Amino acid sequence: MPNDGYLDYVELPAPDMEATKRFYASVFGWSFTNYGPDYVEFDSGGRKGGFNAELKVVETGGALLVLWANDLDAMEAKVSAAGAEVIAHHAFPGGRRFHFRDPNGNELAVWSDK
Repeated sequence: MPNDGYLDYVELPAPDMEATKRFYASVFGWSFTNYGPDYVEFDSGGRKGGFNAELKVVETGGALLVLWANDLDAMEAKVSAAGAEVIAHHAFPGGRRFHFRDPNGNELAVWSDK
């Protein structure tokens, strides 16, 4: 049983469910379980969450999900090739990252310590 406060699940808005599944499967290799036309659960290497067609995308100020990449440049190329908009780059002590918007407009980031 997890401790209180354990981050158990994340849900993101996804008005275009099919584009969402194509994007996250092709770029990050996530798998999916459908729970009706408006909800799909994703599995990212044992970390689970969901995409919900009824949620609204927050343009700015929402929570930022940060994903890991062993090769940040290769991952950025993959994200761009899948049609996502790369919107920012940041270098910081200990690493660097880029931010992108997924097919629904959600902002996420990918970072690496290399």
